Amino acid sequence: MTQDEKWMARYREYTKFIKANHRNPSKHYAEEMHMHSWWKHNRKLLNAGTLKDHRKEKFMKLIALAESNRHVNQYR
Repeated sequence: MTQDEKWMARYREYTKFIKANHRNPSKHYAEEMHMHSWWKHNRKLLNAGTLKDHRKEKFMKLIALAESNRHVNQYR
């Protein structure tokens, strides 16, 4: 399995999780921690400008999906 195939598998897993649970994976649950770490790592690469272009496009779509499912404090 190539690195691109592994990245796409994580991407699909993350997308599937958000669509099923309507939230981002938490760093506080062991079964979700690997997805949270993947997200954090790719966000750091994006901010540093070292994320590959074909991955950057997909990751930007994932950011938009995550923002649409972001938790909003009801008391604010």
